[in-house]
Amino acid sequence: MYQKPFKKQRMIRSYSKKAYPWDNACIESFHALLKREWINRFKIFNYTHAYKLIFEYIETFYNTIRIHSHCGYLSPTEYEEQYLEKLEKNAVKIAS
Repeated sequence: MYQKPFKKQRMIRSYSKKAYPWDNACIESFHALLKREWINRFKIFNYTHAYKLIFEYIETFYNTIRIHSHCGYLSPTEYEEQYLEKLEKNAVKIAS
């Protein structure tokens, strides 16, 4: 019954088969991290309050200060600075 509308519209569901959780692993990991590091510290009063807390966490901590393993255990800001320095050095080498 649930799948009939998808088949009728020739749509493919975006989630995986039963017992195959890897499709959502990244976002579920992020949600767990968000709750553990930030949300559980506050009493949330409404949707707007939750939205502001999540925005604050992502924009002022997660994307700027918090270290990430895929960035070589640097913050995204530090990683970007190092990347830009490397680009500048390579540009100087190429220009000389």
